[in-house]
Amino acid sequence: MKHATPRPRYRRAWTGAGLLGVATFAAAVTAGGGPRPARAQDAPGVHPPLTPTRDVQVDYNVQPDGVPEPKAVRTWFAYNGGLMRIDSPQGMGETILNRMSRQVTIIINPQKVYSQLDARYGIRNPFLLDLSMSFVRKGASSVAGVACTQWDVTTDQGNATACVTEDGVVLQEIGVDGDGLKGKLEATKVVYGPIPDSMFQPPEGYRKVEPPPPPGTPAGRDAKGG
Repeated sequence: MKHATPRPRYRRAWTGAGLLGVATFAAAVTAGGGPRPARAQDAPGVHPPLTPTRDVQVDYNVQPDGVPEPKAVRTWFAYNGGLMRIDSPQGMGETILNRMSRQVTIIINPQKVYSQLDARYGIRNPFLLDLSMSFVRKGASSVAGVACTQWDVTTDQGNATACVTEDGVVLQEIGVDGDGLKGKLEATKVVYGPIPDSMFQPPEGYRKVEPPPPPGTPAGRDAKGG
């Protein structure tokens, strides 16, 4: 049966951290197009650490442009940023990013189900930086009681400022992200310490379900009525 309901566009967004639902974030981090090439003016080594180098839990307030109130989002980073977990507000679900295997696990708590997606084009989100961006070091600052360095960040879509710790934790980011979306995130609590591997696995007893096919596949075209 063909359905006319359009599927969400697969792209990253400031809203992806759970503000519009866990499934939206899944679509975001598996966005097509592949990594952007580094800019010609990038100087090797002139950038902040791009991923956390220590296990850390960070609570953020995340506020996309035009949203009246920020939402609290909790994140965990482990294995030098190779594993990341993002909890959506109100405990509706979690997104687990395995940057080593390029796999995204989407957990939906009300239904006690999870899906796993192949992030073949790489994993991006507002809590991580990458070498497609160019950076200019500014000055020292502090967010949530943790020292960080302010950086001007430039992408093809616009400009932002980010405050990054010496061990690679983004504590604050304000402005336009790599997809041209405006917003702000700011850490409210930072806790360093070992994180058990179980934090990056679906809860016991949850049922695995197949994710919907992405646009461009035969099933995806059928779903659009094409």
